[in-house]
Amino acid sequence: MKNALKTLALVAALAVTPAWMPAHAAEQAAPLIERSKLFGNPSRSGAQLSPDGQWLSWLAPRDGVMNVWLAPVAKLADARPLTQSKDRPIRQQFWAPDSSMVMYIQDKGGDENFLLYGIDVKTGVERNLTPFEKTRVQLLGASPVVKDRILVGLNNRDPRWHDVHSLDLKTGKLTELLRGDGFAGFVADANLVVRMAMRPNANGGFDFFKVSDNKVEAQPFSSTGLEDALTTQPAGFTVDGKTLYWIDSRGRNTAALIAQDVATGSTRVVGESAKADIGGALSNPKTGEVEAYSVTYLREEWTAIDPKIGADLAWLQKQLGGDIAVTSRPGDDRLWTVAVDPVVASPSVHLFDRKAQKLERLYVSRPELEGAPLQKMHPVEIKSRDGLTLPSYLTLPPGSDPDGDGRPTSPVPMVLLVHGGPWARDDYGYNSYHQWLANRGYAVLSVNFRGSTGFGKAFISAGDLQWGRKMHDDLIDAVEWAAAEGIAARDKVAIMGGSYGGYATLAGLTFTPKEFACGVDIVGPSNLETLLATIPPYWAAIVQQFHQRMGNPNTEDGRALLRERSPLYKAGDIVRPLLIGQGANDPRVKQAESDQIVNAMREKGIPVTYVLFPDEGHGFARPENNIAFNAVTENFLSSCLGGRAEAIGGTVKASSAQVLEGARHTPGLEAALK
Repeated sequence: MKNALKTLALVAALAVTPAWMPAHAAEQAAPLIERSKLFGNPSRSGAQLSPDGQWLSWLAPRDGVMNVWLAPVAKLADARPLTQSKDRPIRQQFWAPDSSMVMYIQDKGGDENFLLYGIDVKTGVERNLTPFEKTRVQLLGASPVVKDRILVGLNNRDPRWHDVHSLDLKTGKLTELLRGDGFAGFVADANLVVRMAMRPNANGGFDFFKVSDNKVEAQPFSSTGLEDALTTQPAGFTVDGKTLYWIDSRGRNTAALIAQDVATGSTRVVGESAKADIGGALSNPKTGEVEAYSVTYLREEWTAIDPKIGADLAWLQKQLGGDIAVTSRPGDDRLWTVAVDPVVASPSVHLFDRKAQKLERLYVSRPELEGAPLQKMHPVEIKSRDGLTLPSYLTLPPGSDPDGDGRPTSPVPMVLLVHGGPWARDDYGYNSYHQWLANRGYAVLSVNFRGSTGFGKAFISAGDLQWGRKMHDDLIDAVEWAAAEGIAARDKVAIMGGSYGGYATLAGLTFTPKEFACGVDIVGPSNLETLLATIPPYWAAIVQQFHQRMGNPNTEDGRALLRERSPLYKAGDIVRPLLIGQGANDPRVKQAESDQIVNAMREKGIPVTYVLFPDEGHGFARPENNIAFNAVTENFLSSCLGGRAEAIGGTVKASSAQVLEGARHTPGLEAALK
């Protein structure tokens, strides 16, 4: 009996009950999902069929680091690793057009100087195909017709501009075709002939030029202004070169899929939606003709142009459920790789034999999550104070919403999770951060605030010059909505995000100091003046857009605006707990952005916890580092919101983390450093 009482006491001590949670709910609390299952290496990811349909490649751990693996399609059991990266995960891989090698890009420590590597399938010999220092490669063209070479852009001559080179895949020889001075990009046809060049203009948009014999014509044949700059771009030629596809918002609000006859210049609308931009397309691997397109407002929806493709998509949807995506289509188009996202389970990838109408499951990305208490994601529409509709996504803690209507039985603490960009968007689907935070006891709300992409150009333009103002107002409006709907306990709302989301966190804690209970800033800028002064040189082509959408540092009014919207100058107003994570090699948001606000807070005696990763850049690529920062984060959030937390344990010591400030302000962090 005494031992039984001791056991009960131990269980009670380990099962920490958040102050907000009713006793009966605590008794029924869902199991804690280990961070390693959510943020560790997936079992496999990124499966790709070779163009000849004979091979399957994917990414999987080798000695704890994500590497490229390979197997014959006819004998998948003969899988073998192709690469041997020891420190930094390989995050994407793709095939050479002749199926002779698998290629990947890799940087050093997050510096985003990506070089191109190729591994011979038969010999296993690996080559650095762009052997330069401080160079960032761009992939400009690959063809189903010309299979022995590809086109790449290299900024080794001038870090601002990418020169177009032909890369011979057998010899590795690089041949310069034309220089990229002043140009934002180039488009080639299936013969790897450069046909178009894009150059930024003074209006904040782009001019489009025809290219003949690797010479750019003097006058543009088409142009955009600022309002269309993010929603209009060429999408590529058909294989015969007779049709040029555009994603195009000119003369409309949302971007449509447009087919242009190259000879006559005439255009026709292939697909459009009044609610959202065209988001994706399926093209025939032999002809390059678009056979289906997708639109994502709250959920992704596919529309088939070709009836056969429509039948295949419908059959796949019926068999797999969830949101499906065709991820590779070899030349004969008999086999596809198809990913399915069930939201409440880990995504999986399948091999689809179109002729036999047969599916084979290749893998589940995170099989360790099978049976875990993953939660529904609820698409919601939120109205801003000035009438904009903000497409958003809500996930609730286990047990808080018994009838599944997206409303808990009583308000719960909430994390407002803000996306980066800001010219990007949140989507519906499995989200490790939503699942992690919901499992810890929080509602999680992701908001597509004005300036987010995917919802038409007017929605983007509504965010111009509104950093820290109307873009921030949208986030506050979303929190107020959540409180009014009985979702969020108003005094227990945290703000968290990376890049622009990190800026939003700092803006939230400085411009509206009492709106949030605490904040987590991941690689967020604190000073918009220094941010624009230190952007990577290869962003030269879009600098004009930054100036027009954020504030122009070359004018007195612009500098005043940037200073006004910079959280650094309001650091003294911070009254809520703040956690900052930063990569030392970040080329976009320099370490100085975090250093300077930490220094300002230190000088004013304001507590802050600051974690630096010396081997990371703009975000944390190494799972050890991501897990460590998330361990610190959930214990930090637990102290200010009252949710559950898995102990930090040895995660910090297993990473490269350096805690430069305020370890004592996060429970368990000082002990974890000893």
